[in-house]
Amino acid sequence: MTAAYPAIFLMGPTASGKTDLAIALADRLPVDIISVDSALVYRGMDIGTAKPDPALRQSYPHALIDIRDPSENYCAGDFRRDALACMAATRARGRIPLLVGGTGLYFRALEQGLIEIPPIPAALRDQLRRRLALEGARALHTELARHDPLAASRIHPNDSQRITRALEVWQATGRPLSAWQQRPGGDRADYRYLKLVLAPPRDLLYERIGRRLAQMSSNGFPEEVQRLWRQGLDPELPAMRAVGYRQLLAWCRGEMSLDAALAAALQATRQLAKRQLTWLRGETGCELLDTSMSVQIAEQVARRIRQFHRETEKSGTA
Repeated sequence: MTAAYPAIFLMGPTASGKTDLAIALADRLPVDIISVDSALVYRGMDIGTAKPDPALRQSYPHALIDIRDPSENYCAGDFRRDALACMAATRARGRIPLLVGGTGLYFRALEQGLIEIPPIPAALRDQLRRRLALEGARALHTELARHDPLAASRIHPNDSQRITRALEVWQATGRPLSAWQQRPGGDRADYRYLKLVLAPPRDLLYERIGRRLAQMSSNGFPEEVQRLWRQGLDPELPAMRAVGYRQLLAWCRGEMSLDAALAAALQATRQLAKRQLTWLRGETGCELLDTSMSVQIAEQVARRIRQFHRETEKSGTA
């Protein structure tokens, strides 16, 4: 029997308390924290991403934070490669990988593998970016619906990044992205995953989101976005399209007041949380954590991880 190694997924929507629980688990277990967040990878995007501060990360290191400049792209394939390298290093130290975040695509890429789509020519990618600027995301979404209706049905008409990705795959390969996604995902990593989900009631979650955004604003989030804007970063870069940053860029451009931009950021963050909850409901094999046990939850989860570790070791020697 091929040995399997334990790895823990700690998943949940934004503002659900994942970081606090991860820290509490690190006090109880030999775990290494690995971030699973598409915004935390970017340097200089600290306040609006609720990035753990340097003092906390000094005591509790978080892998895969601050590994890219905002001008660079970072995709699910990059994450899978980097995460597996971190997990191998953790395993070599005799510790357990604790993967913490809310980016569902990254979790899925790690667990299920990725399809190997041929490289997209840079000229085609630039052409679609120019078309996006001239025609807008909704026009390109309409075009996508003609060529790949299944992919279009899964992508919001304003999600320019995923729309252009689907179009570039179709134009470069002659095969719809949805068809590529139905192919096997390649080799799977030799890990056994315990998938834990933090999902507070929606009204409580929305209240937390509101409080956190207000705190971010007081801590200098608008000034952080202004600084990025003054660097001349393309607003269509993945980093600049992160929730909150995209809305405050409209304020930087003079398109709305700061109060209106913050209200838009609040609404967008709530919508993100709703999408994350919907995605989590569709995931299989997850264990929902009892968030009402706020005091006891860390010890409860630690016991479950210890049990899972024993089960994995036993299955590997059976």
